[in-house]
Amino acid sequence: MTTPVVEPARLKELNSAPERSGDYVLYWMQQSQRAEFNPALETAIGFANRLGLPVLVGFGLTDNYPEANARHYAFMLEGLREVCASLVQRGIGFVALRGSPDEVAISLAARAALVVCDRGYLRHQKAWRARVGSGAGCRVVQAEGDIVVPVELVSDKREAGARTLRPKLLRLRDAYLNPPPPTPVAIRADQLTLPQSIDLSNPHALLASLSIDHRVGPVARFYGGTTEAERRLRIFLHGPLQHYAGARGEPAAEQVSFLGAYLHFGQISPVRIALAVSQAEADQANRAAYLEELIVRRELAINFVEYEPNYDQYSCLPQWARQTLHDHRADPRPHCYSQEELALGNTHDRYWNAAMQEMRLTGYMHNHMRMYWGKKILEWSPSPEEAFATALALNNRYFLCGRDPNSYANIAWCFGLHDRPWPERPVFGKVRSMTAAGLRRKADIEAYVSRVSGLEELACGETTSGPLGQQDRL
Repeated sequence: MTTPVVEPARLKELNSAPERSGDYVLYWMQQSQRAEFNPALETAIGFANRLGLPVLVGFGLTDNYPEANARHYAFMLEGLREVCASLVQRGIGFVALRGSPDEVAISLAARAALVVCDRGYLRHQKAWRARVGSGAGCRVVQAEGDIVVPVELVSDKREAGARTLRPKLLRLRDAYLNPPPPTPVAIRADQLTLPQSIDLSNPHALLASLSIDHRVGPVARFYGGTTEAERRLRIFLHGPLQHYAGARGEPAAEQVSFLGAYLHFGQISPVRIALAVSQAEADQANRAAYLEELIVRRELAINFVEYEPNYDQYSCLPQWARQTLHDHRADPRPHCYSQEELALGNTHDRYWNAAMQEMRLTGYMHNHMRMYWGKKILEWSPSPEEAFATALALNNRYFLCGRDPNSYANIAWCFGLHDRPWPERPVFGKVRSMTAAGLRRKADIEAYVSRVSGLEELACGETTSGPLGQQDRL
């Protein structure tokens, strides 16, 4: 049996070390937290079958993941419980160990013939993989499985916007919409002697034992895992997708997929979603509108963080945007709010307060409201730099899909990234603005406020005491 058919462009050697004798092939799982539609997993199985070895999947659970809190960990642990059960049923070993992910991977690599890992795009994810490549002592192969088209294949630079990325991406898209074939496991891992794994059978008991920020608690609206992601995908295909092109901009209607958090944690593959949408019984306009968001817009964000080292800093903004915001930094601001006031939704704007309440209580906000939310923080902050830091901190603290390439690109978009100059106005300069009157023209905003007002605060379990954490679309 040979290595499965995973597009060669998805694979990258992270060192020049050879394969060696070992007890297993290690798949260090970190980004692609799923047992299905996973190129890294199928690649590891193919290598293991060739070498006559079992596969061990290892996961490093750190208490220090940047800007993560109990809300994020709960969702992730719910998904990992399912991953563990699915892999064991397939004859694949699974062990989750406490510690820095790179250190866990290196420790498990000591008995590995070779290591396969998935890919992440943020700086700490890149640093982990670089350390594993240098410290594993054997061949390390990275498989890119959480993007449709490999990022370097589309472009070798930071793109100006969707208009420049789209033609490059669409030329390649269909060639990479291939499901990784499930590879039969030749050698089961049942007899492997492994370190004692963390018990994932009770995610919320495990959550309570972690030394993390528990002030922002789990949400009731979203449950983690591939099964739940698949359920939401089915609902979307047979419901909201049928009207997506025309209705997606209506916050009260919620004609969206709700898959952003599942994509963030790698609990569902974007290729899986794209194939399902492409084959769905829906008008071409609706399918095309969703694929634009899933592939072009999402992969534009990944292009941004891949090629912009300072993706989480104000300096990442285009020069024209920084200049025009600087020119208007002394403009009067009739309303100015602290980060704490914003977090509690204590502003004069009912629409903004409703958006913040939805975000705080459910870990989600409709994309149209996200744009309004970010623009108003710029308008209500003492300086554009402080506004950028505040928006990113709140985004990463409360959204389930925060701390993501989409998050960094979306926040920066509110300040001019991937956009063009607009007619000049106070505070914003030539950066696009959004107004309450505009919301009323384009959406039934009162229906949205009414819906959010019915949310149950007890469904969240979040407390608001203590200082906010620093800096934390579909």
